[in-house]
Amino acid sequence: MEFSKRQAQIAKLVHESDFLSIEHLSEHFNVTAQTIRRDVNYLCDYGIARRRHGGVERPVRTGNDAYAWRQIHNADAKKIIAREVARHVPNGVSLAFSIGTTPEIVAEALLAHEQLRILTNNLNVAILACINPAFEVTVAGGRLRNDDIDVLGPGMEALFTAYKVDIGIYGVAGVDEDGTLLDFYEEEVRARQIIRENSRASFLVLDSTKFGRTAHVRGGQIGEATKVFCERTPPEEIISRLKQSGAELVICGGGGSA
Repeated sequence: MEFSKRQAQIAKLVHESDFLSIEHLSEHFNVTAQTIRRDVNYLCDYGIARRRHGGVERPVRTGNDAYAWRQIHNADAKKIIAREVARHVPNGVSLAFSIGTTPEIVAEALLAHEQLRILTNNLNVAILACINPAFEVTVAGGRLRNDDIDVLGPGMEALFTAYKVDIGIYGVAGVDEDGTLLDFYEEEVRARQIIRENSRASFLVLDSTKFGRTAHVRGGQIGEATKVFCERTPPEEIISRLKQSGAELVICGGGGSA
């Protein structure tokens, strides 16, 4: 999904407000109302915004935000994380990728690598990985979730339990203050756990907005990962739990670890 800089800015404004009028957006960006309507229509097509008479509003959702919005949200931080993760992945290894936008951006950062073997239930990752003809890509079978374009359930479990990979890469919807990992659906938790259980090393990739973000399905602890990658230093309680667990904390962008 490709979004212009203005469309990404509109999306951010919409998610920070209850309602924005076309007139207000037109004046804010100094473009015509017709141009704004085209941008708004494009965002609405991807579930990032919802049309309302005279303007646009944030969509009401009971689960996670739309995948397209998550691709935009905090994208710079996710790219910083992805570049650092790429430095921790050697050529020629096998990788399991889970669902989510941060693993997808990590996959993009790995495209210059050589001879990677990739297993994934995330078709966004699979399509990206196929750009490199030296990669071997295997995907889970089953029914796709329309918004996220991924596969959960028996097909996912069959894929990840059939292999023992060198590195498992997964994200998370949120992290509670005690280090509990949170997601919106039980199948998402299962995907994350089964990747970790069948990987020699596991990389949890998350931007700092995930700390304190609420989701209602719990599963696992942040310290169960081999390495945790984040663009900013986590809260002190999280750091303490990581030290107790022995997991390595990698603060991306500064080249440091804790």
